[in-house]
Amino acid sequence: MKLLLMFVTVIAGMATSIQASINGGLGKKVGVLEGAFISFLIGTIALFLFQLFFGKGNVLQMFSVPKWQLLGGLLGAFYVFIMVLSVPKVGVATSIIAIISGQLVMSAMIDHFGLFGGKQIPFDMKRMMGIVLLFGALFLFYKE
Repeated sequence: MKLLLMFVTVIAGMATSIQASINGGLGKKVGVLEGAFISFLIGTIALFLFQLFFGKGNVLQMFSVPKWQLLGGLLGAFYVFIMVLSVPKVGVATSIIAIISGQLVMSAMIDHFGLFGGKQIPFDMKRMMGIVLLFGALFLFYKE
């Protein structure tokens, strides 16, 4: 089951590259903020329909969760905005490597300290080398 989950996660990663390319082109046509807005609007409509027909939870529970847990939407909007802005300037691969580099650094800190209720996984030399190598890849992709 874990192997299947990793496979599906890799597919999701591929989808974000396609999304970045599509959103970058959209942003060039309609404007950066407008492109991010359109992308989020269409995603919101799709998620509304999915949760309406397939959802098992209770969306009204959003009023009872800690307010910091609602920041995910803002962070998602920030991500989409930055991708719409950066992809036309530096390309999809460089933008995605930069995003993944930031994700990996923050994820390692979240794991190390067990933040947000997650499992605590200590930062070690293997993880440090992974981050260093990823930043090396970012340098190689960005360097002209």
